[in-house]
Amino acid sequence: MSTASSWCLWRVKKWKFSGRHAEIFKGCIPPAREYISTVRLPRPRISRFCPARKIHKRIMGPHDSAKQAAAFKAVDEYVKDKSVIGVGSGSTIVYAVERLAERVRNEKLEVTCVPTSFQARQLILENQLRLGDLETHPKLDCAIDGADEVDADLVLIKGGGGCLTQEKIVASCAQKFIVIADYTKDSSNLGDQYHKGIPIEVIPMAYVPIQKKIVELYGGPTELRMAKAKAGPVVTDNGNFILDWKFEKGKYDWASVNSTLKMIPGVVETGLFVNMATKVYFGMADGSVKERLPAQ
Repeated sequence: MSTASSWCLWRVKKWKFSGRHAEIFKGCIPPAREYISTVRLPRPRISRFCPARKIHKRIMGPHDSAKQAAAFKAVDEYVKDKSVIGVGSGSTIVYAVERLAERVRNEKLEVTCVPTSFQARQLILENQLRLGDLETHPKLDCAIDGADEVDADLVLIKGGGGCLTQEKIVASCAQKFIVIADYTKDSSNLGDQYHKGIPIEVIPMAYVPIQKKIVELYGGPTELRMAKAKAGPVVTDNGNFILDWKFEKGKYDWASVNSTLKMIPGVVETGLFVNMATKVYFGMADGSVKERLPAQ
């Protein structure tokens, strides 16, 4: 093969491949932001010995490598044979499901997976894992999920993907709630790095009164989350709206805040996960994993 045909240019924004290359990239995650510019990489060769996930590793940035490291370690340490696992949502959980499917194939594990969202359900089915639900498995051995931010007390902000209610329900049913994230989600205080606010799922007819009530209680703008690929607001898997409360800087008793917000009529659930995490795995840029437990 000539040099010209052995190399190809890759761009994040423009994925233009022939049908032959599209076959390889089916199901792949686009590269991270680090590859926003054109990069020159070997052209993938179509072969059953070179699956898509191996090709994807060639273009994986430090954030994706960190997510993968955290996800793989959590799955290796907490998934056992004949266990029932809650499967979270978001970009990091993709790597957890990849590792889970690999272990199920190689070790012949019997594992039942309970999804927290439509995305999680599709990941379970695509990887040919056993699908369960809370009706048949109301008690889970563990749940593995990501986070948008984690503070020093292991209080989480979740819900950037809009799945906070089902994620919290599944996490509450698990004996152990394991959180996986990359190093950018590790903060001393909530809001240090994640600036999109705390998601709050609300009944659609009540979103304006709830907005006003939150401002009265705590200040800070509370915005209705708008969709990007459709006109109008984001609609959750439960048919509700999401408000993003961009709280003001300060010291908060997050357990009290969470309880107060949930008492507002029309609030379904908040993206504050307080006193729920059993352990957090932070993947680092160098591929190592930092672990954190709740303070005793």
